[in-house]
Amino acid sequence: MHLKFPEKVENGLRYLKLKMLPKTLFFRTMLLIFIPLIVVQVVSIVAFFDGSWGRVGKRLSSNLTSDMAFVMQLVEKSPDKLPEIQELTRSIFDIQLKYYDNDEKHNVLNKTSRNSKLVTGFLEDSLRREFPDAISSIYMGKGDYDLVVFVDTAKGLFEFSTSAKNIFSTSIFGFVAWMIGTSLLLFVVAALFLRIQVRSIAQLAQVAEDFGKGIDNKDFKPYGSVEVRRAGFAFMKMKERIQRQISERTQMLAGVSHDLRTPLTRMKLQTSMLKDSQDKQDFLQDIDEMEKMLDGYLSFVSGEGGEKSTFVDMNELILSIINKFRNTKALIRYSTNDQVSAIQGREQALKRALTNIISNAFDYGKTVSVSLESNNRKLEVVVDDDGPGIPEDKREEVFKAFYRLEGSRNKETGGVGLGLSIAKDIITSHGGTIELLDSPLGGLRVLISIPL
Repeated sequence: MHLKFPEKVENGLRYLKLKMLPKTLFFRTMLLIFIPLIVVQVVSIVAFFDGSWGRVGKRLSSNLTSDMAFVMQLVEKSPDKLPEIQELTRSIFDIQLKYYDNDEKHNVLNKTSRNSKLVTGFLEDSLRREFPDAISSIYMGKGDYDLVVFVDTAKGLFEFSTSAKNIFSTSIFGFVAWMIGTSLLLFVVAALFLRIQVRSIAQLAQVAEDFGKGIDNKDFKPYGSVEVRRAGFAFMKMKERIQRQISERTQMLAGVSHDLRTPLTRMKLQTSMLKDSQDKQDFLQDIDEMEKMLDGYLSFVSGEGGEKSTFVDMNELILSIINKFRNTKALIRYSTNDQVSAIQGREQALKRALTNIISNAFDYGKTVSVSLESNNRKLEVVVDDDGPGIPEDKREEVFKAFYRLEGSRNKETGGVGLGLSIAKDIITSHGGTIELLDSPLGGLRVLISIPL
């Protein structure tokens, strides 16, 4: 079920999804685990603070304030018994009491109030309710009696020193520590487990990508969850079927090649015994054209299937192709950025593809420019010429087998219409793309992009 929102809302949600949502499966799944975990922790802590922490803190602060009020009343009624009251206060309430009259209290009230609202907030509220006419302040110190409370009344100053444990429960920190600790442990365990699952999917994707480039990774073994292993085994079976189909097709075409070459050879021998005439020459030309078409067709459908993948230096490969055309009348220009030029692929197949494209540029143009650009992600080969070019509406058609342009490309100098088809088949088998564009030289631009 898909909820429909206004167009602006849809665009906003789409923008947030593209900009804020993680791109990888690992981080997206961790987000699904992490967000509910944080929400549960926050709700639990807030509920605890609003419930147990608040009730316990208010009750303890109220009890401590009542004890202080009781002691102050005793001192005000019997100031001459201050030492006895101090001793009783220490032994019964665990509070150290000091009393200063109005002449002495100005020398005592010089401490800066330093406390935390989280710890002393309930006590401050309780002091204001219990002593509305007095000025109270709280000081958090160090040691066993780390809580100091000053109550400044009209008759004198009372100083109470006690432990901060008397106004709040330390179990809150243990509770929070246990919640955070167990959450972190759960998060680490989930991350480790999920990384194993994602690694198996990433490895399957890499093997599939390598197979698309013609690299047969025989060491791959599916692992991980049942679904991932099932996908891995399905991919291996699919790969075996494809390889078996290619092998059977190659064997069949080898037989077809042998069967077709035999009658063509007999026809050549029989024709050579005829008298020289125009019909004989035309017949021999037809036989040669049939052999050329047969060779091109076999090259197209076999596709260099038996060649192993190795590291190929594309810079040297392109230079070796261009050097074959140095003696032509065409102007040749070659440039490279001297970055990464080695790719993993089938050298002879790549050489055949680039030779087909570069030779076409020399056949139909007087100026040819070849450039090699690369970075850490992809390698690009650009071939420009100043020939007649290819109409835009025909640029997809020319990749079809045996398709030939009439008029813009000379039929006399052209092949059988398989050059671009073979080139595209080879480039695609390496995971790349090939595009036909308008050239700055006025003719055709061939752009080849191969991922690294």
